[in-house]
Order: sequence, then C-alpha cells, then structure tokens
Amino acid sequence: MPRTEGQKARLLALLKILACKTDSEHRLSTPALLRMLEEAGYAAERKSVYNDILALQQEGYDIELARGRGGGYWLASRTFELPELKLLMDAVQASRFITRRKSEQLIHKLEGLASEHEAKQMQRQVFVANRVKTMNESIYYNVDALHSAISENQQVSFLYLEWTLQKQKQPRRGGERYQVSPWALAWDSDNYYLIAHEEGRGIRHYRVDKMSGIEPCEAARTGREFFEDFDMAAYARRTFGMFGGKEQPVQLRCKNELVGPMLDRFGTEVTLLPGEDGRFDLTVPAAVSPQFLGWVAGFAGGVEVVEPAEVRRQLAELAASLAAQHAG
Repeated sequence: MPRTEGQKARLLALLKILACKTDSEHRLSTPALLRMLEEAGYAAERKSVYNDILALQQEGYDIELARGRGGGYWLASRTFELPELKLLMDAVQASRFITRRKSEQLIHKLEGLASEHEAKQMQRQVFVANRVKTMNESIYYNVDALHSAISENQQVSFLYLEWTLQKQKQPRRGGERYQVSPWALAWDSDNYYLIAHEEGRGIRHYRVDKMSGIEPCEAARTGREFFEDFDMAAYARRTFGMFGGKEQPVQLRCKNELVGPMLDRFGTEVTLLPGEDGRFDLTVPAAVSPQFLGWVAGFAGGVEVVEPAEVRRQLAELAASLAAQHAG
C-alpha cells in the first residue's frame, strides 16, 4: 500500500528524532518514540512505528534495537563518528584564518551532525598558543571565489590590503587592482595563501585574508607551464612562511639533535651527510630572505650556513647589525 504524504512526513520526523535524541548510550523505547511523535504533531501507534523503522532500515539507515531494561532504538551509524567531529571542531577552533564568528557558526553545524547528547561533549574550547583569530570575515567567501576561478580557468582581480600605523587597512599599489591567474590554495603557518601566476613576475603568493573585492576576469589563466610539475609541499617548505626571496641551494651544517626539525621543514627526501663533531650536512632549496636568516639564527648556533658564501655573509651582517643595535 503506497504511503500517504502524512506517513512520509511522519517517517522523516521519526528519523530526525532518532538522529537528534539517540546514540549508543541513549536509546528510546517505543512508548517514548510514540510520545515524541505525538508532541511533534504526528499520530502513530506501535505497529506504525515498527513499520517506519523497518522502512528506514531498508533504505540503509543503521537503526538498532537493544532489548531489556534500558533498551530501545538508536541510530548506530552516522556520516561522522564522534572522534572525527571532535577533530574537525578542534581544527576549526585552532585555525587563525577563520574568524571567531564564523568558527561559532561552523561548530554549531558540526554539532548538528551528532546527537544532542554527543554535542555536549563537543562544546569545549581549544586554546592554542600564539593564534589570534583573523578579523576578516570575507576570507570564508574569498576561498570559495578563488576555487571557482580555478575551476573555471579564469583570472581574478582584487585589492591587496596592508595595515597602517593607525591600525587601518589600506590597499597596496595606491589602490590599483592586482590581476593574477590563480592556480592553487595553500594552508601554511595558520594562514591561507593563493598561489598564482602574475604576468611579468612569475609565481607569486598572496595572503587570502588580505585580499578584498575579488572578481573573476574574462581572460583565461596564464602560467600553465610553471605549474605542470609544481610541488606545492616543496614550495611551502622553501618559502618559510610565504615570505619571498631569491631561491637557491643552501648547504647547512647542523647538530645531530636537529635532524627532526630539518626533516619537518624539508621533508624526508633530503640527503643527510654525517660529519664530524656530532654534526651533519644537507643542501636544500631555500628562498633566501630575512625570514630565512632569522630561522637559521633561531637555532642559536646549532645550524651553520656553509655555502653559498653570499648567504653566509648576509647572515654574518645580520648578526653584526643586531649586535650593534642591542649593544649596551
């Protein structure tokens, strides 16, 4: 016998009750289900509940029944398990590029994927050192706009903002719009970056939270030849927090206890050459910049630049400049 519209609506109501109210630790008996359906405005009886649950099971919903004291029905399988939802929630809360307001909205949606009992376990705050939430609400939509442009093979134009001493944002280049060919998005050091090709400048990267007024252009993307064999992970490693500089091979000599940090930064494919005095050498491609030199200095003598001589000289000059600046 075909189901009436009222029966279909009751079936959906029953599924919603099971999804919101039940899990492996919280089950609902048939009388409880009848009461909740009635409170929701649906007339039902024991037989109809049994038939509705059977229909849902036949459609692939994993609804189980425990008999005896404390037994009842519950929705046993969901798209995301509770540990998975907690992991996603932690990532959202710890992500600096997602605003606090948007984080709260996303967390509320994640809670909706669990039962109301499990959702209470997810209502926790993750504290991560040195992470300040961005104030740019538009980043949420910037990412979507850039993905769409990549998918449609379109260039994009945008304003690129920077802070002033008055804590106001102003566009760079005197308000002139940037126009680039977007090729990829990268999440590095808690920030989202657009990796793009700009005519006459080659591969460039831009902080997505600093981009404003993104608009697609009719022009097709350029720079395909640069990205045919592009290694995003290697690019992120050698640009050190996405600060630019001239890329070149740099030989480093490190204390043996720094094997871990070197492999974390450059990957396990780099060659380590054991040396004397508890040190090893490795040669890596690096975008040499003040940030790179500062990264080397941060190991307090544990990492030495062996060559090229020009990079070694730059590091020595930086050290001398800092020493003079802080003398006395």
